[in-house]
Amino acid sequence: VQLQASGGGLVQPGGSLRLSCAASGDTWTTYGTGWFHQAPGQEREFVAAISWSGGFPMYADSAKGRFTISRDNANKNMVYLQMTSLKPEDTGTYYCAVLPREKAISRHSADYVTWGQGTLVTVSS
Repeated sequence: VQLQASGGGLVQPGGSLRLSCAASGDTWTTYGTGWFHQAPGQEREFVAAISWSGGFPMYADSAKGRFTISRDNANKNMVYLQMTSLKPEDTGTYYCAVLPREKAISRHSADYVTWGQGTLVTVSS
């Protein structure tokens, strides 16, 4: 499977963005998918993940209540990350990634086997 993330941009603090992760290639619907955030000069960190069925979403504490992960397997082969109440510390590159089929969901980047190229989010006034 190949992944492409999009939807990043410049937004003011308190604003919203929706990131999209498009998949092509293998049977996308059987993979758990996650979003990760990498701030400038820092390590990549977990944001949210969703199982292949769309159930059991998992969030980092920093994302709970502000971000929502969802997927559309039937129509568009897309996974989304709806981000609201954005803060300057949310600035960075956001990557989507997929797990191997035998692993339903994970918050650990080392578990993910395929990564998209990333999309840049800048939260600034």
